[in-house]
Amino acid sequence: MYRVLLVEDDERLASLVTEYLAGYEFSVEVVSRGDEALDRFKLVSPDVVVLDLMLPGMDGMLVSRQIREVSEVPILILTAREDSYDEVSLLEQGADDFINKPVQPRVLLARLRALLRRASGNAPQDADVMSFGALTIVTSDRTVTWRDEPVSLSNTEYKLLVVLAESAGHVLSRDALLKKMRGIEFDGMDRSIDNSISKLRRKFDDADSDKIKTVWGEGYLFSPSAWA
Repeated sequence: MYRVLLVEDDERLASLVTEYLAGYEFSVEVVSRGDEALDRFKLVSPDVVVLDLMLPGMDGMLVSRQIREVSEVPILILTAREDSYDEVSLLEQGADDFINKPVQPRVLLARLRALLRRASGNAPQDADVMSFGALTIVTSDRTVTWRDEPVSLSNTEYKLLVVLAESAGHVLSRDALLKKMRGIEFDGMDRSIDNSISKLRRKFDDADSDKIKTVWGEGYLFSPSAWA
């Protein structure tokens, strides 16, 4: 039985999550205020924290930071925001993953299990394997699988995907991408990165740019939570 601390002020959502997870060996402790979360965290000693971003008393970003100062417990954020800057900020504040609302219980369960596997050391130890939801990249043999189907990528597309995935949750500028891929600097005219990004989005059903986000004026962000 895994212990979950759910920090959520929406009683209906908290009840739904509690009831659903109870059927999968999760014991859920609910706290509805951000300014009470840290004390309850210390009392409960949960295996994982599920944290709403918008809370009375204290916002989720600050709660995440407080928890991270005293523990390395996995933290998953629930957010209604869709701004790339906010997603980067969440990860920088110590969150391990996030899910956009409305929350689908089965997706939440899958994310929690993945976080717990990584935290317990039961995730694959092979550094050649990267997995994000339905996406798996095996660098040892350069295979990419999406929704249980192999994906055919050009050499440039594959290298770009790997570079982005290795920096999941972090914005990479065009200059950084070109240096990692080719060892050259961006001259302001080279559009190969943009073209390859467009091709990757088409191959991974990313018409809305949720998986590979454009952060205007900064670069591109591989969203680790968008591949379910």
